[in-house]
Amino acid sequence: MTETGTAPAQVPQQGGPAAGAVPGSVPGTARLADIAAQASVSEATVSRVLNGKAGVAAGTRQKVLAALDVLGYERPVRLRQRSAGLIGLVIPELTNPIFPAFAQVIEQVLAGHGYTPVLCTQMPGGATEDELVDQLVERGVNGIVFLSGLHADTTADPGRYVRLSGRGVPFVLINGFNEHVSAPFVSPDDRAAARMAVRHLVDLGHDPRHIGLAVGPVRYVPVRRKAEGFTAALIEQGVPAARVREQVQHTLFTLEGGHAAAGALISAGCTGVVCGSDLMALGVVRAARQRGLEVPRELSVVGFDDSELIAFTDPPLTTVRQPVKAMASAAVNALLEEIGGNPVQHSEFVFQPELVVRGSTAPPS
Repeated sequence: MTETGTAPAQVPQQGGPAAGAVPGSVPGTARLADIAAQASVSEATVSRVLNGKAGVAAGTRQKVLAALDVLGYERPVRLRQRSAGLIGLVIPELTNPIFPAFAQVIEQVLAGHGYTPVLCTQMPGGATEDELVDQLVERGVNGIVFLSGLHADTTADPGRYVRLSGRGVPFVLINGFNEHVSAPFVSPDDRAAARMAVRHLVDLGHDPRHIGLAVGPVRYVPVRRKAEGFTAALIEQGVPAARVREQVQHTLFTLEGGHAAAGALISAGCTGVVCGSDLMALGVVRAARQRGLEVPRELSVVGFDDSELIAFTDPPLTTVRQPVKAMASAAVNALLEEIGGNPVQHSEFVFQPELVVRGSTAPPS
């Protein structure tokens, strides 16, 4: 679709020319429609932007260009701009689907502001967080986003972030608060997440004395907060604190960790298990089945994260959803304010999670 008096828009190739397409030729309407849908504008507006026509607000023009980037199209040469700068993104690993989910949103928001993201992953046997930071600083990054890094580990030295501030590199930290670090923090309300999971199981009829918690190592801030929320919820239900401690299993944030925790909790008579991650929840489901238990009729399981494919597990997993898009966007916006010389409040911005009920929870048999 084109406007009267406007030359047909030339959408660049997506990963190279499509079959039968001629570089520089008029693209099909579907491509304009895709870009318009991604940018939430009309196809006529997309056409004006791609042809360099006036009459389009700067913010709208930027939305169209960001849509090109997100969909994988090359920007027309006349519309290409130099990158506003490099932003480092340091994440633990890519095997847990929640981390790529965060990375995708962060990269999209950065691209919309003209910045180029540099993804750094701490794979086993690879570079440490400190080494990755040194490499990023040497390459002149404008700022760094840390996701579930050493800032979440209560045994790690927070001085590394103080020193990073001294080097003049703005940064923001997601999932894990440390009062000794002066920077913007973005976190989900982990205590509320555990409480709403417990409340859901109690409402289904599960005895609070038979609800267990499977979480990661106690040294991590999000783990401690989930355990605190779980403990408070059960104490409110009349379970003695000493008994609650027996219903908590600290293990690894992996399928294997969930499997191991489930063994102890099922043996203790639990009919419902709240987990610190979706991967752990899937490990609990596997352990239950190996013991001949049916989920959810004989064991209810609640996860945490709600990464993209969790709705398609067997059974579809009931979980507490992290507000990934809101958290990632807030983190990037806070960082860009810092880079622009407009520091935001150096405190923790806490986002509310959401219980998503699916097929892995039911009244106890």
